[in-house]
Amino acid sequence: MIKIIAVLCSLSSPANCHEQTVTSSDFADVSLQSCLMGAPQLADWMKQHPAERLAAWRCVIGQEHGRGA
Repeated sequence: MIKIIAVLCSLSSPANCHEQTVTSSDFADVSLQSCLMGAPQLADWMKQHPAERLAAWRCVIGQEHGRGA
């Protein structure tokens, strides 16, 4: 299983950033190659977060172990 961890920053306070696991049925079968290339689904997912910008993302294989921003 591949998870996408997005780093989102507030548009009103750009220094205020946090990590969030991207969850959506669109990402259920994302491949590592697709994830590394930016997973086209990220653009659609970001439409659900209009007050934030995508600063970065990373691809994680398997389980994510409690890491915060």
